[in-house]
Amino acid sequence: MKAAELTQFKKALLELREKLMENVNLMEDEALGKSGHEASGNLSNVPIHMADVGTDNYDRDLTIGLIQNGEDELRAIDEALEKIGNKTFGLCEGEGCGKKISKARLTALPYVKLCIECQRQEEGTGKS
Repeated sequence: MKAAELTQFKKALLELREKLMENVNLMEDEALGKSGHEASGNLSNVPIHMADVGTDNYDRDLTIGLIQNGEDELRAIDEALEKIGNKTFGLCEGEGCGKKISKARLTALPYVKLCIECQRQEEGTGKS
């Protein structure tokens, strides 16, 4: 891959990383920064309805799941940036593959680890 292309992918990865960090931090503040009465908007000591507590818990669990997905994506971005540094960016990590990942695929998901063939094979076998 040409140096100019690597520079472009690095820039895209850094921008994506910055946006994702902002979103993850915002979700963490929102999900973990409030407790019971504050999370439901109830500032008094009047008991809150159990359904409201259940909804708040569901929303919090959903947000925590989104945070975990965001953190996984951040790790993948950091790994892709590291690969740019050691000149292995764009090579498939599929078992015994090592082929170049298409530029179209990298443009869509610059932190992708597998070529389309290996991704299809992995999804077909049910591995994750």
